[in-house]
Amino acid sequence: MSRHTERARWQPGNHFTLLENGEAFFPAVFEAIAQAKREVILETFILFEDKVGTALHQVLVEAARRGVQVDVLIDGFGSPDLSPQFIGELTAAGVRIRVFDPQKPLLGIRANVLRRMHRKIVVIDGELAFIGGINYSADHLLDFGPEAKQDYSVKVRGPVVGDIHRFVRAAIKEPHGPRRWWFQRKPVQSPRQQPHAGTAHALFVTRDNNHHRDDIERLYRVAIRSAKKRVWIANAYFFPGYRLLRELRRAARRGVDVRLILQGTPDMPIVKFGAELLHDHLLRAGVRIYEYCQRPFHGKVALADDEWATVGSSNLDPLSLALNLEANVVIRDADFNRQLSERLEKLVCESCREVQPEGSGKPKLWHVVRSFVVFHVLRRFPYWATWLPRHTPALVNAHGEHGREHRTHGV
Repeated sequence: MSRHTERARWQPGNHFTLLENGEAFFPAVFEAIAQAKREVILETFILFEDKVGTALHQVLVEAARRGVQVDVLIDGFGSPDLSPQFIGELTAAGVRIRVFDPQKPLLGIRANVLRRMHRKIVVIDGELAFIGGINYSADHLLDFGPEAKQDYSVKVRGPVVGDIHRFVRAAIKEPHGPRRWWFQRKPVQSPRQQPHAGTAHALFVTRDNNHHRDDIERLYRVAIRSAKKRVWIANAYFFPGYRLLRELRRAARRGVDVRLILQGTPDMPIVKFGAELLHDHLLRAGVRIYEYCQRPFHGKVALADDEWATVGSSNLDPLSLALNLEANVVIRDADFNRQLSERLEKLVCESCREVQPEGSGKPKLWHVVRSFVVFHVLRRFPYWATWLPRHTPALVNAHGEHGREHRTHGV
């Protein structure tokens, strides 16, 4: 990845549309791609070759065939099983596909779990963007069944789209050196300032392993510290560090309505186990915890008071906060905040159960020791993993079964 050292800045004049689950997200994205005139850039952690992936495949091929420059960036861990035919049809149409850190399994085990391109972004013609937590897979649709995921994304217009566009263009920038004839593409105009489309102030914020290691977590802490009325966080994988937990406890103790919406039926049991280690610590400070029990919860959204909100790809766990490449948008807008709070309130009322304190007495010594040890082991494990011998993740151009590789920065 190219270095993205520019400090994020607030942009006024944006408009956001909240998209809940695949039923709202996929049609909006597919229609935008179908109407693209010049350029489509799409980043995703997961692209599966199911009915959703096939539908995306079709609109991307059609866009490329009518002369739109189409670039797709997928993650080697999240999207490991795309067939040569699936890739080949895209590249034959002119779609440029890049794979972040592709690795062959070693003894059936994929070793690239700890350094992942976890962002989910689409930019159309530099004028329209989508950002959130929804991948391109059928398990984001209700008809998938009990394992269908609950999730969120936003559709964005306005000046902040320019910031997102510059970032994704840098992420797929070709390395220096000679280029093969099949990669020669017509030049695309540099990102330009977009006109105002609404009243929302917005900040596009990313996390990498060089210059923006804690930007997303820091903005969460600032919002919690500044909150006067409420802080609601709905997050699939909740296991943050001490400083964020401290801000949540302090906010609750000064009378702020602090609520967490977490997984009640997680896709990975260790997720629930990890979160439960924090329950007593938070409940005793007045934090209210709700478990979403209808199906797996995959969202990464939050709001504070009556204006601040965030939507994106970043969980509040060690992988997202310490290793993954992530992207969120932070929004200051009363209308959007109200819309998101209504959706979360509905979720709490219809599909969640509130976690109750185990008792009014002091916790047993064994529980305190166990929680302390397990918390710090799980919290620090990703950092310790980075001390092990490792490679530099590569960005590989896929051309059918062939490709070209260059090393990345900012990972």
